[in-house]
Amino acid sequence: MLYTTGTQIEPLIKRFQEKYPFINVEQLRVDPQQAASRAMQEYAGGLHAVDGFELTSFSLAPLRAQKMLAPIASPELAAFTEGAIGPDREWIVVRESYAGVGYNPTKLSAAEAPKTYADLLDPKWQGKMAIIDTSTSVALVAAMDIQSGADFVRKFRSQRVRIHNITARALANFVISGEVPLSPTIYNSHVIASKAVGQPIEWIAPGPVVVNDSAVAVAARAPHPHAMMLLADFFLSPEGQEMYVKLGYNSPRRDKQTSEDRGLKKIYLSSLPDFEAKYERWTRLFEETFQR
Repeated sequence: MLYTTGTQIEPLIKRFQEKYPFINVEQLRVDPQQAASRAMQEYAGGLHAVDGFELTSFSLAPLRAQKMLAPIASPELAAFTEGAIGPDREWIVVRESYAGVGYNPTKLSAAEAPKTYADLLDPKWQGKMAIIDTSTSVALVAAMDIQSGADFVRKFRSQRVRIHNITARALANFVISGEVPLSPTIYNSHVIASKAVGQPIEWIAPGPVVVNDSAVAVAARAPHPHAMMLLADFFLSPEGQEMYVKLGYNSPRRDKQTSEDRGLKKIYLSSLPDFEAKYERWTRLFEETFQR
């Protein structure tokens, strides 16, 4: 029993079951926070039905705090970047993407586009930027705070940044249409997919970028721990990682990274010490700065 989210994992599950037809993979697909909450409720009631997870590391962090995750031992770990391996190996990132500056090259030249977080404070961008009202913008606040401090976040707000209560994909579509000139909350995975079909959008990493991830984890009291470890090994394997890449994600596996991937400065927030306390502070900073 795997708790996961979305349908992107289906090709991997299908391939895994082709390789191991004697293992049947059942899935519960819900929002990551809902999946984590359900698992905690089940454990509190003495029910141990879940074998593992393929969820964001943000949602796995509370399970780690409750000692509901088992350390992962896999021969594949040596191929993964250090940041992708969670504290004490309770999770391993299997797919990732990064939020940076997206802009429409038909409206803005590469020379004009902001190259750094500091460039976003140029007065010429006042009233021309938009961000989304989700955890993606909390991650933006975290990146700005880590690099330049909370005062920088407040200065960025003075640029009259518009807040949209939409998905990151929808905001990327606004950039493509020209309705939004640029945004620092555009995922590179959306840009890659859009450019592949000829749509006008470009992407820049303005500095260290927060990793938006999904990670595999094994439940501490998994009823089928060996089958779950076999599934985890497949997700982490060269074949599994190549499938994630073909689905449009970046891989934390070194031999599946491009030169652009290796050149990025990445921040794995959930692997930072005292992550929960820091994330609460960044959430409050976002709310105080942008929502009030």
